[in-house]
Amino acid sequence: MAALKVVVAGAGGRMGAANIRAVAAQAGLSLHGAVANASGMTLHAAVDRPGTAAIGQDAGLFAGIEALGVKITDDMDVALVGADAIIDFTAPGASVALAQKAALLGLVHIIGTTGCSEADDAAIAEAARTGARVVKSGNFSMGMAVLANLVQKAAAALADYDIEILEMHHNKKVDAPSGTALLLGEAAAAGRKIGLKTHSVRVRDGHTGPREAGTIGFATLRGGTVVGDHSVILAGPSERIELNHRAEDRTIFANGAARAALWAAGQAPGLYSMNDVLGL
Repeated sequence: MAALKVVVAGAGGRMGAANIRAVAAQAGLSLHGAVANASGMTLHAAVDRPGTAAIGQDAGLFAGIEALGVKITDDMDVALVGADAIIDFTAPGASVALAQKAALLGLVHIIGTTGCSEADDAAIAEAARTGARVVKSGNFSMGMAVLANLVQKAAAALADYDIEILEMHHNKKVDAPSGTALLLGEAAAAGRKIGLKTHSVRVRDGHTGPREAGTIGFATLRGGTVVGDHSVILAGPSERIELNHRAEDRTIFANGAARAALWAAGQAPGLYSMNDVLGL
């Protein structure tokens, strides 16, 4: 099969630049360990919001690598002509709109956008049902996918232990808790066979009273340039278990997104996760 022609959305951001580098690194190659349904990938187009400094720049030079001959544009409709896949780490509204375009065109849509509402997720699921091959995850790191599975097993095995999730990100991040923290919370809730929405505690302030048994707590820290730190704490009688993940470079997310795109290229329309990509 020919190389997967990829459009990077949000190309002017830090994750956009990382995604450009990851796609360029896979030109003519298939990812090690992936179910390679394409002979690597090529950067078909790069798109950012109108008026940003990235518009008109060569995507490769903007991302800190060699020139790729692809200029960053603000015209998504033109960018999607002839494309096979979208890698999208943008904003909820933009991701929903892209999912709808992906459904109409039968594209692969890799969504790393966080902060989506229930309505956003429902719209993305509908796009997957009607033609898009969507892989959506709060974190595309392969290590995080494995950690989430460990959290689910630990939550099930230690059913009476209190669960707290602590996350820290850079001072530019706009949503909280992070998508990754929520992913871990969903894993813990699945292990307990409960709904996260009805069992999570997002804020504690003032006289809160004792901790309610069976809840999953979240704590959010912001500062500096932290890429992403996450800890899941299971606290029981006289002991505490901590499962941790430290992201040191955004490359891990971009490489995971590229791997997911190659995998999804051979799948039927539907909504998938990194568990599906990795066969977990």
